[in-house]
Amino acid sequence: MNPTEHPQDGEIAGNPYDELRALLARLEATMKAADLWRMDTPSPQAFMSVEPFCVDRMDMGQWLRFVFIARLQALCDARAPFPAKCEVAPAIEAWLKDARPERRVAMTEVIREIDTLITTH
Repeated sequence: MNPTEHPQDGEIAGNPYDELRALLARLEATMKAADLWRMDTPSPQAFMSVEPFCVDRMDMGQWLRFVFIARLQALCDARAPFPAKCEVAPAIEAWLKDARPERRVAMTEVIREIDTLITTH
């Protein structure tokens, strides 16, 4: 399987890093399809936030793209241990509460899969 593809039902991605890379590629594609990818890069100061999801300095889309995806890709590159817990889906659901249902479902589905993968490995 190509690392950018996601496993079909019953198919195994190989290892958790490859599976996470595939899920991150799906998240990027989902964000692009939902027109949530194009945005300004946050200022360097925004990355210094100590608040969850950098809520004081970024919107959720910026955090997903420039913090969440970037950090998880770096984790895969380094083959570093996964965090003990990942619970981003509830924040995404809240962020997209007024979005079109298909956009909300697609985004939260892939984020839930990322949460589950990280938490179970």
